[in-house]
Formats: sequence, C-alpha cells, structure tokens
Amino acid sequence: MAASLLLKYFPDLTEKQIEQFSQLEKLYNEWNEKINVISRKDMESLYEKHVLHSLGIAKIMEFAPGTKVLDIGTGGGFPGIPLAILFPETEFTLVDSIGKKITVVKAVAEEIGLTNLTAVHGRAEKVKEKFHFVVSRAVTQMPEFLRWLKGKFEKEQFNPKHNGVLYLKGGDLAEELAGIKCEIFNLKNYFDEEFFDTKKVIYVSKGNFNS
Repeated sequence: MAASLLLKYFPDLTEKQIEQFSQLEKLYNEWNEKINVISRKDMESLYEKHVLHSLGIAKIMEFAPGTKVLDIGTGGGFPGIPLAILFPETEFTLVDSIGKKITVVKAVAEEIGLTNLTAVHGRAEKVKEKFHFVVSRAVTQMPEFLRWLKGKFEKEQFNPKHNGVLYLKGGDLAEELAGIKCEIFNLKNYFDEEFFDTKKVIYVSKGNFNS
C-alpha cells in the first residue's frame, strides 16, 4: 500500500527511498505502543494523512541540494521525515518542545538511515542557525508562527522560490491570512484522495514579513 500510493504521485522514487518509506509503518506502530505519537485511528491511514500530506510541500517546492530546512513543531517527524527521505541532499532540522516526540524522531531517522536530519528538543525561538526554508504542519495561527521566525533565514537564495515559509494547513483560512501576502496551493489539485479536498500549502516569502 505504502509504495503504490507514493509511487502514484512520486514515480521517480529510488529503491532506497521506497524501502525507507515502507519501514515507517512498522516503526510508528512500535513507537505508538509506548508513546501516543500519532492518533490510533490515523495509524490506519499513516501514508495518506501523514506521509503523503507531508509530501504536499514537495509538489510546491523541489528543494535544491544544499538547502537548509527547519521543521518547527515536528511532533513525531512530520513533515520533516518524509521530506528528508525525498530530498536526501537537503539538510533538515526538526524541532519540537516535547522531548519524547524528539526521541521518536531520532529513533526513526536512525533506523531508516537518514543522514540528512538533525532532531532538536526545544523551542523554535532558541534555534540559532539560519535556514532557507521553514516548514510546519498547523502548529499555530500563521501570524503567531511568523513572529517566531525573526532572524531565522539565510540571505543566499538558490531555489525556485525565494526563501520563506511552506505551511501545511486546512480549512477556511481567509481570516487567519488577512493582511499576509502569500500564495495558497490547494492539495486537491495534486492528490486525488478525499482527505486533501480542504488541505493547502501556504507559501510566504521571507520578504513579506518581518523576518
């Protein structure tokens, strides 16, 4: 199931990537027995609601080799782990304030052999490095989220889009995004599954907020 769903939308996956993605179900099931990383009902649709959803960002942005990406509020590793599998030449830093979730991220990354991922227990504001992009999955309202990102961005740019934020969010965002200059990409235009009917990727260039 995992491979066929992902190959439907990402037909160029290597054998190694297919193997890494395929291992996720077993690993998250094992960790879920110890720590509630993913809701029990969502585990049945892990690849649709978590893995493919995370990879929605990849439909909007293909990270160039050497890009540095920060995933804020990663929880059990989403969207960071699926993106790190898909973009092995991109450096990912995954941050969460809940230590046990970062323990899971580190264990999963090590088990599947991800060498381009660093997991950090702490708050995003405390991370001192700079990045080309920040990704996240609905950790808070967008205006609040953008306030966390002051001083987080690299000046150099070498990706198809300007450095900035790629944010996974669902539902009616008109009020939340009022006054924020952004691009909204509907994931239903990329994925057929009903789950994606209301899901979006919000892109905000770092030049459009006080970064």
